Order: sequence, then C-alpha cells, then structure tokens
Amino acid sequence: MATSRNPSQVEAELSVFGDQLLAIELDVTNQEQVRAAVAEAKNRYGRIDVLVNNAGYGQLGWFENTTDQEVRQQFEVNVFGSMNVARAVLPVMRAQKSGHVIQFSSVAGQVAVAGSSTYSASKFAVEGWMEGLAAEIEPIGIQSTIVEPGFFRTDLLDESSATYASNSIEEYDAAVREFLAFHEDMNHAQQGDPARLGKVIVQIAGMETPPLRFFAGSDAVPLLIEKAE
Repeated sequence: MATSRNPSQVEAELSVFGDQLLAIELDVTNQEQVRAAVAEAKNRYGRIDVLVNNAGYGQLGWFENTTDQEVRQQFEVNVFGSMNVARAVLPVMRAQKSGHVIQFSSVAGQVAVAGSSTYSASKFAVEGWMEGLAAEIEPIGIQSTIVEPGFFRTDLLDESSATYASNSIEEYDAAVREFLAFHEDMNHAQQGDPARLGKVIVQIAGMETPPLRFFAGSDAVPLLIEKAE
C-alpha cells in the first residue's frame, strides 16, 4: 500500500505493480484519514509488516524570518504526522507480535546549519521520539530503523516540498540570498540516487536484526561522523 496526498500520481508512477498496489489519499495531519487508511490496509492484506514513514517537507530559512504558524505547521507534519501514522499502525503490529517501523529523518536531524533551524528542530524531535519508541517496542517484537539521508535527487527542494520563511530581516538578507541560490543550483542535481536508496530500504526491511540508524548518502556520512566525534 502506498499513501499520498495525490494517489493518482502514485498509481501512474507505480503502474507496473498493477493490482498489487493499493494507493490511498492521505494527509498525515488528518487523524481520521490515517485511521481509515490503516484499516483499509489491514482489511486488504490481513496484516502490516513494514511501515515506512516518509511524509514531510522542509521549512527552510532563518528562524527570525519564520512565523510561529510556519514553525507549528512544520512540527504538525514532520513530527505529529509521523506520530499519527505510527499510533494507528502499532496496534496491528502489536497484535501480530511483529513488524518494522522505518522512520525517515534526515542528516539535518543530527547536524543543524544556518537556514535549517526549524526543519532541523522537527527532525531532532523525530530522532528523540524514535530512539525512545525503539526501546519501548523492541521487547514486544517490533523493530525500528531511523533513516538519515543527505541530499538525494528528489522533489524536496521544489516549491511543492520546501517552504521558505515568509519574513525578511535586513541583517540576514545576504546570507539568505546565498542559501536560496545554493538550493536552486542543487535542485534535482543532488548526488544521492533515490532508486538506490529505495533498494537499500527494502533490504533493511528484510533484515532479522536491522540497524537502529542508517546514514544514507556519501554527503551524510562524513557530517555524522564529524558530529559524533
């Protein structure tokens, strides 16, 4: 099953799977939609073995330029949306006494830079939640993995996936312009290959003892090693 705000796009891109694919419209901030999607998956397949929580977007820009509403919406999607889905799926896995929660975070969940303060705050929150959740559910047979990607060639930097702080403060303007130019140049030219990462995620889902954390991308690994040191 694949959920999306635009299920018809999912169906078009994954048409090769035919009737094996169940594409459902889902806004992770809508708890009723979340519960309905999980119920439909359970009814169709009888069980849920793997949850891949990948919904999210980037609220980028300098913190002082970011409104309270923008900060709250970032957490509503990246943190509370992921929690909504996990909260609905975990009872199914708990009854099975098995399952694997794969939660996407980001290298920004370990290393924060100027312009990512709000986005990193949400991903740091995801990291703490998942680290604690892993300890809670492992004894009852449910596994967990936090995926921390660097820059991959996805739509993350498009207007549909990235939002920039709406205000402007003169002291930050030059740095903000440089930040925007950097992302515009990188958009769809990121070094990470999402298809390759997808294959690795499938491998992780099939492991008997999966890692708690998986650092993805040659740009992410050195940053995380430096932070650890």
